[in-house]
Amino acid sequence: MILYGAPMPAPNPRRVRIFLAEKGVELAETPVSLMKREHKSPEHRARNSLGQVPTLELDDGTCISETVAICRYFEETHPKPPLFGTTAVEKAQVDMWIRRVEFTVMSPVGNFWRHAHPLTASLLTQYKDFGESNRETYAGAQRWLDGELKDRPFVAGDRYSVADICLISTVDFADWIGLPIADEHANLKAWRERVSSRPSAAA
Repeated sequence: MILYGAPMPAPNPRRVRIFLAEKGVELAETPVSLMKREHKSPEHRARNSLGQVPTLELDDGTCISETVAICRYFEETHPKPPLFGTTAVEKAQVDMWIRRVEFTVMSPVGNFWRHAHPLTASLLTQYKDFGESNRETYAGAQRWLDGELKDRPFVAGDRYSVADICLISTVDFADWIGLPIADEHANLKAWRERVSSRPSAAA
């Protein structure tokens, strides 16, 4: 089994590393250099036709891409501790929050990264006005999250889950590219401190 990924600050490979750390699964990451564009090489596209990381290659050659899909595989093969919920309601809420994080939080962060950050300027045609407009979109997502986290310790409820992993990898990456959490969002900042104190956050 081979896990292809990339080091910090890449947020998606980090999701899987945090998940594996929470599960106690030891699987070394085989690095794919994003700066050298190794993820777009024919060799890697044979594993993942979209040329992305992370990608998990199983012993029989089967390849699984997309972070949540990889995490679900390990949830099935290493069910303890459960990170996708245990009851029907918990599982539905975790799935709901994964989608909310990806569409409402990660989308503006990704758009800012692609269209307004200098490190990506040579990789694509940037529409900088659009990129910069995502600052306010992300600020709105922060306000919304701050309200949601007022009465519960974790994103999907009382239990730490993969939804928290998706969010911490996003807000940490956002901070790295120049989109920090605003000081007035005390609930969101407290959540970040709580989740970041877990040993898995160093993965």
